[in-house]
This record gives sequence, C-alpha cells and structure tokens, in this order.
Amino acid sequence: MIRDLGRLAIVGLAIVAIVAAYGAFRIWDHGAHDDRRPAGAVVVLGAAQYDGRPSPVFAARLDHAVALFLTGDYRYLVVTGGKVNGDRTTEAAVARAYALERGVPGDRILVEDHGRTTLESLRSVATILAERGIDDAVFVSDPPHMLRVLRMATDLGLTAWGSPTPTSPIAADPARLVGAYVHELGALALYFTVGGSPAGELSESR
Repeated sequence: MIRDLGRLAIVGLAIVAIVAAYGAFRIWDHGAHDDRRPAGAVVVLGAAQYDGRPSPVFAARLDHAVALFLTGDYRYLVVTGGKVNGDRTTEAAVARAYALERGVPGDRILVEDHGRTTLESLRSVATILAERGIDDAVFVSDPPHMLRVLRMATDLGLTAWGSPTPTSPIAADPARLVGAYVHELGALALYFTVGGSPAGELSESR
C-alpha cells in the first residue's frame, strides 16, 4: 500500500511538473513575440506608481505604448489601473499625465481607473472600447504578463494582440523574471479554475 501510494505521488508530481513546464513555455512564447498591428486602441496595463511617478516597470510599459500610439495606427491610447490603500492618485491618472507630456492628445486617451487586478481592468477596458464601437486592440505589458492578458481579453470578446515591453526591468533581471513566471503560473491556474485574478496585483508590479 505504501509503495503504491508512493508511486501515485511520483506520478502526480510528474504530471504537475509537465503542466508547469508547458505553462512556462506558453508564457515565454507569448512574451517573446510582438504581434503589433493597426487596431482601434493601444491598451497599457497599469503597474506601481510612487506618489504620481511611475515605477520603472510602469514607465517602460508607458514608453512602449506611447511609441506605438504615436505611429498613427491607433484611435486611442487606453491607460489602466486603480490605486491601493494610501495612494493619493491612480495608476491610470499617472499614466495619462505621462502620456500627455510625451505628445499624446488628451482627447485620444481613455482612462480605466478602478481596476485593482488584471481582470478587473480588462473587464472595464472591454466596456470602454465597446461603447466606442471598438472590438480590437494591441495590449502592452511585460513579457511574462502577456499570455494572461491576451487570454482574458479574448474571453471578454476582444480581438487582442500583444506587444510586450522590450525594455522591461522584470525581463532584464533573472531573479525577478523567475518570480514573474511563478506568479503568472499561479495566476493562470486561478483564472482557469475559478475565473479570478490574484488580489494585490497593483502593488506587485514594480
């Protein structure tokens, strides 16, 4: 009996390892390809901000999203992200100010400033775009985040393409990159099993 249980445990661990490896490959694959193309909007996912100043991770995302928007291939730039307890402003407000300073017209910036998780933000983005008759967008975030973002956006009825941030501080730091992969594997498992998104995502992406 003990021997059989041990074998079952080994088989179970092997299955978990295979699933995790496949998930990690899918995360890497989506983060390694830039599928940008003309669309109704560029959507940039929020990250931490410090008293009105974007964190290095957020600034890298914003720089990439603004550069895409300024190509003229998009109607709108959509900035996202609410605030955590104690913040005086939202991630979206910080992103809007950052984009304005870099030449994006105010009437071309759409703001989603209530989401505190990826899923909450994307649900609001889908509504904002639908109100303007837009059903496609290019999404900008860090490479490890792209698979989950695109899956959620697609499930919300959007035609979604990814353009990962090429200067991501997360992708450039091996320790942070491993942590991001572990986080995304857990977040994807949560989404696929119960349709949720990890709490506290605003404060995690720095």
